[in-house]
Amino acid sequence: MNTQKKIKSALISVYYKDGLDEIVRTLNALDVNIYSTGGTQSFIEGLGVKVTSIESLTGYPSILGGRVKTLHPKVFGGILTRRDDTSHQKQIEEFKIPEIDLVIVDLYPFEATVASGASHADIIEKIDIGGISLIRAAAKNHKDVVIVASQEQYPKLHELLVADKGITSLEDRVWFATAAFAVSSGYDTAIFNYFSKSEFPAYRESANNCKALRYGENPHQKGTFYGDFEKIFDQLHGKEISYNNLLDIDAAVALISEFNEITVAILKHNNACGLASRKTLTQAWIDALAGDPVSAFGGIIITNVKVDVEAAKEMDKIFFEVVIAPAYEKEALTILQQKKNRIILIQKEAVLPAVMSRTLLNGVLVQDKDLKTETKDDLKVVTSLAPSEREIEDLLFANKIVKHSKSNAIVLAKNKQLVASGVGQTSRVDALKHAISKAGSFEFDLNGAVMASDAFFPFADSVEIAHQAGITSVIQPGGSIRDNETIEFCNTNKVSMVLTGIRHFKH
Repeated sequence: MNTQKKIKSALISVYYKDGLDEIVRTLNALDVNIYSTGGTQSFIEGLGVKVTSIESLTGYPSILGGRVKTLHPKVFGGILTRRDDTSHQKQIEEFKIPEIDLVIVDLYPFEATVASGASHADIIEKIDIGGISLIRAAAKNHKDVVIVASQEQYPKLHELLVADKGITSLEDRVWFATAAFAVSSGYDTAIFNYFSKSEFPAYRESANNCKALRYGENPHQKGTFYGDFEKIFDQLHGKEISYNNLLDIDAAVALISEFNEITVAILKHNNACGLASRKTLTQAWIDALAGDPVSAFGGIIITNVKVDVEAAKEMDKIFFEVVIAPAYEKEALTILQQKKNRIILIQKEAVLPAVMSRTLLNGVLVQDKDLKTETKDDLKVVTSLAPSEREIEDLLFANKIVKHSKSNAIVLAKNKQLVASGVGQTSRVDALKHAISKAGSFEFDLNGAVMASDAFFPFADSVEIAHQAGITSVIQPGGSIRDNETIEFCNTNKVSMVLTGIRHFKH
């Protein structure tokens, strides 16, 4: 059976016209009969190309303020008729319905209208009816019809029209139909999410932007990123971003958003291995690196200020995979670009989703992001000794880091510097011992340091161990049935403790 089909007629009705002129001129050169509506019809006529109005085909004008234009048997019959079905062919001949071989249509900008802050009434008017119906009809009948549902597909269509002179294969039409269903499902998801306001007992997620990655978490796994990376970052230099790079970048962006002072964070496997806030970027980098110069090798660097030349020279002394900043001095960028594979990103101002999801078993978990950041007003002093102002600063500093560390997590900090952390441990005591051991291996003096815990202490043992190491102040959520034992130990040993009432598990 011959699956090749020649395009003889086309219906074009689009909201966006950019790039359409080449398509129209090529169709005209191939003697394709073109049908169109409203503004698209005027656009085509402006190119000097003959076009037949939908109104003259259907015998009906556009009515109800444009809500009904293409919803007619002569349009949908022409799209849905099976070319190899004799009964279909008899009917379209009887009712004088022309076959339509190509449909080019896009959808009203619903998501953009919502994002603009438009009124509910204006948003409702951007729920497309005719366009979505045309897409589904043409995609359903892909055996005979080509459907182009987005400007992003114009280049592929134009390439086919030029190379194959308007003849398409079934493989071509399946590709366009698949892309069309992606557009339609994403559109319906956006509408559902607008109406649900995250309160409806159902879950929908859709992303039309996808990028195949070299591989997933490991080379034997396939990986794909669904999302608009360019909306958040400009990549200035370096190799293709990997699956694991993306995980680290996501963790880095979430962590750095906690800090207003000049701050540098170094991450490895989604956890901070170095972080410091200082008056200059260079000093912040030096002190962040000092937290764990071994783990920093091959890590991710992020800062919340422009990278200057002095800082770039210091950073360039070690190997790292990715650097992220809001801007770079020209000479600083030149220095960092000396390593050809180093990924250099500019982080743009972008609103990120307030919910997060992850797949597991045969379903999906969805939750609000942990956007709670404790301030001084959230701290409840529960010991007879209150923390000093310097300790309060360090407690809040450490608490921001532990919030973004894998549970069970303990963070030790001093003078707005991450001294050491223990992350991803099966017990809180193990996490603390690991942090103390790391601090010792890099010759940090823990006397006067503070400790942050992502969850409560089930026993007083962690605080006892911390006190023996020199820790003088502790921040934790509280809520254990043995909180009093922990507090009593602190009072006896002149350790200050504050409770937040907020747990920051991160699994």
